[in-house]
Amino acid sequence: MNFDILISGAGPAGLCLARALSGHGLRIGLVEQQPLAALAQPAFDGREIALTQPSAQQLRTLGLWQRIEALAPHALSPLRDARVLNGPSPFAMVIGHGLGTQSELGWLVSNNLIRRAAFDAVQDARQTHGDITLLAGEQVAGVRTDAQGAQVTLASGCALQARLLVAADSRFSATRRAMGIAADLHDFGRSMLVCSMTHEAPHHHAAWEWFDYGQTLALLPMNDDPASGAHRASVVLTLPSHAIEPLLALDPAAFGHEMTRRFARRLGPMRLASTRHAYPLVAVYPRRLVAQRFACVGDAAVGMHPVTAHGFNLGLLSIDALAGSVLAAHAAGQDIASPELLVRYEKTHRRATRPIYLATQLITRLYTHESPPARLLRGVALQLGDRFRPFKRAVAASLTGTH
Repeated sequence: MNFDILISGAGPAGLCLARALSGHGLRIGLVEQQPLAALAQPAFDGREIALTQPSAQQLRTLGLWQRIEALAPHALSPLRDARVLNGPSPFAMVIGHGLGTQSELGWLVSNNLIRRAAFDAVQDARQTHGDITLLAGEQVAGVRTDAQGAQVTLASGCALQARLLVAADSRFSATRRAMGIAADLHDFGRSMLVCSMTHEAPHHHAAWEWFDYGQTLALLPMNDDPASGAHRASVVLTLPSHAIEPLLALDPAAFGHEMTRRFARRLGPMRLASTRHAYPLVAVYPRRLVAQRFACVGDAAVGMHPVTAHGFNLGLLSIDALAGSVLAAHAAGQDIASPELLVRYEKTHRRATRPIYLATQLITRLYTHESPPARLLRGVALQLGDRFRPFKRAVAASLTGTH
């Protein structure tokens, strides 16, 4: 089979890229190892995604926002403020929505709903334009590119050709590795447990990032439970990996008591409201984002630590940059995978992501180090940051995506 663009990976990034490219006369292929049923009905995976204002607008443009609203009317939750806490101190540096121009810093929505909406949008584009071929249940076994194009062999033996090959198959991208591109990995030796919980005290749609001693806690505000009316949030607990497994094994009541204790009862009694999921914390930054007739997008382009909530937003940024360049070249009758185009894309995305990636690494090191001087420095940094309004405006701009 021959394509103009072949995308390896039909997660949110790959699906959004296919949708962005559809309707412009390009032949698009999507290869995904998951079966079609898993793509059509993605299971809840515990993760709530924080969307900046530009990301929210991009989802509207792609038709995902409207589909999410139709699928789950209470799913899109406004993120009005952010609170950063350190240790047992009740003091918090508050980044309020008043520092920006919107009534909220951003939005929160479950990852599985983004995946479902993206799949439905691609299916609609396939029916409307007939330009997307989805090869589900297939795995990339071999990759080769030359000046004329990319040649991909699937595990089933099927051979594919494309003018441009795009990796969108996770931060541990097998396609990127097959292209001989190395990546710098930072394994934090920790895992995060994520789930939804109800709680007694209201969160006022403020997110928490609590660098407590011996643990890191995050609270992502969800809309109240539509059935019970109880206050609800996505909870993220980060611990050394060996300490996560016992928490997954607790019965729901015991788990609720344990999380209530870990949150120092600041939200009152907490109760488990979903399944629990654990993920290792590994940040990844490839040494190159492009090669001959090849580019990376999404987590394959940069795999962020979730502490600054930029991961999916940077993925959408990569999709917007690459799709815009490809469509402009196609409209002008130029090569959609020329070395000049790919180099420009790489430079653009590196400028957008490298400073954030390095700053996130620095924040993570500072706020998870447990020595007494580090704890003191953390507290002082929060106090000074809260008093320095230009700094808080910069943080708010980063959260909203308007910097």
